[in-house]
Amino acid sequence: MEIIPAIDLIDGKCVRLAKGDFAQQKVYNQNPLEVAKEFEAAGIKRLHLVDLDGAKAGKIQHINVLETIARNTTLQIDFGGGVKQIEDVYSVLNAGACFVTIGSLAVKNPSLLQEWVNAFGATKFLIGADSLNYTIKTNAWINDSGINIFTFISSLQAMGLSTIFCTDIEKDGMQNGPSLQLYKEILQTNNGINLIASGGVTTVNDIEALAQIGCTGAIIGKAFYEGSILLTDLKKYSKHAL
Repeated sequence: MEIIPAIDLIDGKCVRLAKGDFAQQKVYNQNPLEVAKEFEAAGIKRLHLVDLDGAKAGKIQHINVLETIARNTTLQIDFGGGVKQIEDVYSVLNAGACFVTIGSLAVKNPSLLQEWVNAFGATKFLIGADSLNYTIKTNAWINDSGINIFTFISSLQAMGLSTIFCTDIEKDGMQNGPSLQLYKEILQTNNGINLIASGGVTTVNDIEALAQIGCTGAIIGKAFYEGSILLTDLKKYSKHAL
Protein backbone atom coordinates (compact mmCIF):
# COMPACT_ATOMS: atom_id res chain seq x y z
CA MET A 1 0.00 0.00 0.00
CA GLU A 2 1.45 3.31 -1.10
CA ILE A 3 0.49 6.45 0.81
CA ILE A 4 0.05 9.43 -1.54
CA PRO A 5 -0.78 12.81 0.01
CA ALA A 6 -2.67 15.29 -2.14
CA ILE A 7 -2.05 18.99 -2.62
CA ASP A 8 -4.86 20.73 -4.52
CA LEU A 9 -4.03 24.14 -5.94
CA ILE A 10 -6.26 27.18 -6.36
CA ASP A 11 -4.58 30.58 -6.85
CA GLY A 12 -1.28 28.87 -5.98
CA LYS A 13 -2.53 27.96 -2.50
CA CYS A 14 -3.08 24.56 -0.89
CA VAL A 15 -6.84 24.05 -0.62
CA ARG A 16 -9.44 21.32 -0.19
CA LEU A 17 -12.92 21.17 -1.66
CA ALA A 18 -16.02 19.26 -0.54
CA LYS A 19 -17.37 16.91 -3.24
CA GLY A 20 -15.37 18.86 -5.82
CA ASP A 21 -17.43 22.01 -5.25
CA PHE A 22 -15.34 25.15 -5.87
CA ALA A 23 -17.80 27.09 -3.73
CA GLN A 24 -16.85 24.89 -0.76
CA GLN A 25 -13.13 25.46 -0.59
CA LYS A 26 -10.89 25.91 2.41
CA VAL A 27 -7.34 27.26 2.24
CA TYR A 28 -4.96 25.25 4.43
CA ASN A 29 -1.63 26.79 3.51
CA GLN A 30 -0.46 29.66 1.36
CA ASN A 31 2.79 27.80 0.58
CA PRO A 32 2.46 24.37 -1.11
CA LEU A 33 6.23 23.78 -0.90
CA GLU A 34 6.04 24.04 2.87
CA VAL A 35 3.34 21.35 2.91
CA ALA A 36 5.29 19.12 0.53
CA LYS A 37 8.38 19.35 2.72
CA GLU A 38 6.34 18.29 5.75
CA PHE A 39 5.23 15.19 3.88
CA GLU A 40 8.79 14.46 2.80
CA ALA A 41 10.09 14.86 6.36
CA ALA A 42 7.54 12.27 7.53
CA GLY A 43 8.97 9.67 5.16
CA ILE A 44 6.41 10.08 2.38
CA LYS A 45 7.75 9.24 -1.10
CA ARG A 46 4.88 10.31 -3.38
CA LEU A 47 2.76 13.41 -3.98
CA HIS A 48 -0.50 13.89 -5.89
CA LEU A 49 -0.43 17.51 -7.12
CA VAL A 50 -3.64 18.81 -8.67
CA ASP A 51 -3.99 22.07 -10.57
CA LEU A 52 -7.69 22.74 -9.88
CA ASP A 53 -7.55 26.06 -11.71
CA GLY A 54 -6.08 24.23 -14.70
CA ALA A 55 -8.75 21.54 -14.58
CA LYS A 56 -11.47 24.17 -14.59
CA ALA A 57 -9.89 26.34 -17.29
CA GLY A 58 -8.73 23.47 -19.51
CA LYS A 59 -5.18 24.83 -19.46
CA ILE A 60 -2.33 24.29 -16.99
CA GLN A 61 -2.09 27.19 -14.54
CA HIS A 62 0.42 26.15 -11.86
CA ILE A 63 3.40 24.53 -13.59
CA ASN A 64 5.59 26.85 -11.49
CA VAL A 65 4.39 25.18 -8.28
CA LEU A 66 5.29 21.78 -9.71
CA GLU A 67 8.77 23.04 -10.65
CA THR A 68 9.32 24.50 -7.19
CA ILE A 69 8.31 21.33 -5.33
CA ALA A 70 10.22 19.04 -7.69
CA ARG A 71 13.35 21.15 -7.40
CA ASN A 72 13.27 21.37 -3.61
CA THR A 73 12.11 17.87 -2.58
CA THR A 74 12.78 14.26 -3.56
CA LEU A 75 9.06 13.44 -3.81
CA GLN A 76 7.85 11.46 -6.80
CA ILE A 77 5.11 13.74 -8.10
CA ASP A 78 2.14 13.07 -10.30
CA PHE A 79 0.68 16.28 -11.69
CA GLY A 80 -2.62 16.91 -13.42
CA GLY A 81 -5.16 19.55 -14.27
CA GLY A 82 -5.41 21.15 -17.70
CA VAL A 83 -3.22 18.68 -19.61
CA LYS A 84 -4.73 18.81 -23.10
CA GLN A 85 -1.91 18.69 -25.66
CA ILE A 86 1.28 16.70 -26.13
CA GLU A 87 3.22 19.88 -25.35
CA ASP A 88 1.57 19.85 -21.92
CA VAL A 89 2.85 16.31 -21.32
CA TYR A 90 6.39 17.42 -22.18
CA SER A 91 6.02 20.48 -19.93
CA VAL A 92 4.84 18.46 -16.94
CA LEU A 93 7.59 15.86 -17.27
CA ASN A 94 10.26 18.49 -17.91
CA ALA A 95 9.08 20.42 -14.83
CA GLY A 96 9.96 17.41 -12.68
CA ALA A 97 6.85 15.24 -12.46
CA CYS A 98 7.35 11.49 -12.61
CA PHE A 99 3.80 10.89 -13.81
CA VAL A 100 1.21 12.88 -15.75
CA THR A 101 -2.29 12.67 -14.32
CA ILE A 102 -5.02 12.48 -16.92
CA GLY A 103 -8.71 12.82 -16.17
CA SER A 104 -11.26 14.30 -18.55
CA LEU A 105 -9.14 13.82 -21.66
CA ALA A 106 -9.13 10.04 -21.16
CA VAL A 107 -12.93 10.15 -21.41
CA LYS A 108 -13.32 12.70 -24.19
CA ASN A 109 -10.38 11.87 -26.44
CA PRO A 110 -9.15 8.31 -25.83
CA SER A 111 -7.45 8.15 -29.23
CA LEU A 112 -5.21 11.09 -28.26
CA LEU A 113 -4.40 9.42 -24.96
CA GLN A 114 -3.46 6.26 -26.85
CA GLU A 115 -1.05 8.33 -28.97
CA TRP A 116 0.57 9.67 -25.81
CA VAL A 117 0.83 6.20 -24.30
CA ASN A 118 2.52 5.00 -27.49
CA ALA A 119 4.92 7.97 -27.40
CA PHE A 120 5.83 8.10 -23.70
CA GLY A 121 4.91 4.66 -22.35
CA ALA A 122 2.00 3.66 -20.13
CA THR A 123 4.05 3.98 -16.93
CA LYS A 124 4.27 7.76 -17.34
CA PHE A 125 0.52 8.21 -16.88
CA LEU A 126 -1.80 8.03 -13.89
CA ILE A 127 -5.42 7.95 -15.01
CA GLY A 128 -8.26 9.27 -12.89
CA ALA A 129 -11.64 7.58 -12.86
CA ASP A 130 -13.82 10.07 -11.03
CA SER A 131 -17.36 8.84 -10.53
CA LEU A 132 -20.67 9.70 -8.97
CA ASN A 133 -23.19 6.88 -8.68
CA TYR A 134 -20.97 4.68 -10.89
CA THR A 135 -20.90 7.26 -13.71
CA ILE A 136 -17.70 9.03 -14.82
CA LYS A 137 -17.65 12.82 -14.37
CA THR A 138 -15.41 15.25 -16.27
CA ASN A 139 -14.19 18.87 -16.24
CA ALA A 140 -13.43 19.17 -12.54
CA TRP A 141 -16.45 16.92 -11.86
CA ILE A 142 -18.87 19.39 -13.41
CA ASN A 143 -20.07 17.34 -16.41
CA ASP A 144 -21.67 13.90 -16.56
CA SER A 145 -20.09 11.68 -19.25
CA GLY A 146 -22.80 9.01 -19.18
CA ILE A 147 -20.05 6.35 -19.15
CA ASN A 148 -20.14 3.54 -16.60
CA ILE A 149 -17.02 3.33 -14.44
CA PHE A 150 -16.40 -0.37 -15.15
CA THR A 151 -16.64 0.18 -18.92
CA PHE A 152 -14.29 3.14 -18.66
CA ILE A 153 -11.65 1.22 -16.71
CA SER A 154 -11.86 -1.68 -19.17
CA SER A 155 -11.17 0.75 -22.03
CA LEU A 156 -8.08 2.03 -20.22
CA GLN A 157 -6.80 -1.51 -19.72
CA ALA A 158 -7.22 -2.11 -23.44
CA MET A 159 -4.77 0.77 -24.01
CA GLY A 160 -2.19 -0.90 -21.79
CA LEU A 161 -2.85 1.36 -18.81
CA SER A 162 -2.88 -0.49 -15.50
CA THR A 163 -2.49 2.16 -12.77
CA ILE A 164 -5.73 3.99 -12.07
CA PHE A 165 -6.98 6.11 -9.21
CA CYS A 166 -10.66 6.23 -8.49
CA THR A 167 -12.43 9.00 -6.63
CA ASP A 168 -15.97 8.56 -5.41
CA ILE A 169 -17.08 12.19 -5.60
CA GLU A 170 -19.78 11.61 -3.00
CA LYS A 171 -17.02 10.79 -0.50
CA ASP A 172 -14.41 13.37 -1.46
CA GLY A 173 -13.57 15.80 1.32
CA MET A 174 -16.39 14.53 3.53
CA GLN A 175 -14.23 12.52 5.97
CA ASN A 176 -16.70 9.68 6.36
CA GLY A 177 -14.63 6.80 5.04
CA PRO A 178 -13.74 5.51 1.56
CA SER A 179 -15.97 3.64 -0.89
CA LEU A 180 -14.86 0.13 0.00
CA GLN A 181 -17.76 -1.52 -1.82
CA LEU A 182 -17.08 0.42 -5.04
CA TYR A 183 -13.41 -0.51 -4.94
CA LYS A 184 -14.22 -4.16 -4.29
CA GLU A 185 -16.49 -4.18 -7.33
CA ILE A 186 -13.85 -2.51 -9.51
CA LEU A 187 -11.19 -5.02 -8.47
CA GLN A 188 -13.57 -7.92 -9.10
CA THR A 189 -14.71 -6.58 -12.47
CA ASN A 190 -11.39 -5.30 -13.83
CA ASN A 191 -8.65 -7.83 -13.19
CA GLY A 192 -4.99 -6.83 -13.26
CA ILE A 193 -5.26 -3.15 -12.36
CA ASN A 194 -3.30 -1.26 -9.74
CA LEU A 195 -6.14 0.58 -8.03
CA ILE A 196 -5.41 3.68 -5.97
CA ALA A 197 -8.28 4.78 -3.74
CA SER A 198 -9.14 8.45 -3.42
CA GLY A 199 -11.83 10.25 -1.46
CA GLY A 200 -13.02 9.78 2.08
CA VAL A 201 -9.85 8.23 3.50
CA THR A 202 -10.07 9.50 7.08
CA THR A 203 -8.18 7.20 9.45
CA VAL A 204 -5.28 4.75 9.44
CA ASN A 205 -7.91 2.03 9.77
CA ASP A 206 -9.31 3.16 6.41
CA ILE A 207 -5.88 2.70 4.85
CA GLU A 208 -5.58 -0.79 6.29
CA ALA A 209 -9.08 -1.69 5.06
CA LEU A 210 -8.17 -0.53 1.54
CA ALA A 211 -5.00 -2.60 1.59
CA GLN A 212 -6.99 -5.62 2.73
CA ILE A 213 -9.36 -5.52 -0.25
CA GLY A 214 -6.46 -5.18 -2.70
CA CYS A 215 -5.93 -1.46 -3.36
CA THR A 216 -2.28 -0.68 -4.08
CA GLY A 217 -2.39 2.93 -2.90
CA ALA A 218 -4.43 5.60 -1.17
CA ILE A 219 -4.54 9.30 -2.00
CA ILE A 220 -5.14 11.24 1.20
CA GLY A 221 -6.01 14.92 1.44
CA LYS A 222 -8.31 16.49 3.98
CA ALA A 223 -7.54 13.88 6.65
CA PHE A 224 -3.97 15.21 6.86
CA TYR A 225 -5.04 18.83 6.99
CA GLU A 226 -7.79 18.30 9.55
CA GLY A 227 -5.61 16.03 11.71
CA SER A 228 -7.63 12.80 11.62
CA ILE A 229 -4.51 11.14 10.18
CA LEU A 230 -1.34 12.41 11.83
CA LEU A 231 1.95 12.40 9.99
CA THR A 232 3.59 10.95 13.11
CA ASP A 233 1.16 8.03 13.10
CA LEU A 234 1.60 7.56 9.38
CA LYS A 235 5.37 7.50 9.69
CA LYS A 236 5.11 4.42 11.92
CA TYR A 237 2.57 2.83 9.57
CA SER A 238 4.68 3.73 6.54
CA LYS A 239 7.49 1.43 7.62
CA HIS A 240 5.55 -1.38 6.00
CA ALA A 241 3.19 0.64 3.83
CA LEU A 242 5.63 2.45 1.56
